[in-house]
Amino acid sequence: MSSSLPGVEQVLAALRRVADPEAGVDVVALGLIYGVDIGDHGIRIAMTTTSPACPTGSLMLEEARAAVATLVPATVPVEVVRVWEPPWEPDRMSADAKKKLGW
Repeated sequence: MSSSLPGVEQVLAALRRVADPEAGVDVVALGLIYGVDIGDHGIRIAMTTTSPACPTGSLMLEEARAAVATLVPATVPVEVVRVWEPPWEPDRMSADAKKKLGW
């Protein structure tokens, strides 16, 4: 199955279409993506939120899963797992995200 799967860069490009609704910045630029694992099991993404109390966290995880799922046939599993370690810090943001948010 893995020969028909997208590469990490393609997955990240799909994830760049998913924005944090509160910040208006995509989840990759915010540094919320902690890992992308692609293999015979499908695609597994480790993702966090800026805070455990983030009111849009579940929505963003589902939007991330849906964005990546557009890259593969419906038979390929796409899983987005929320992780808390290490805790998200503003230094994980890209320079452009920091500038946009005034950091």
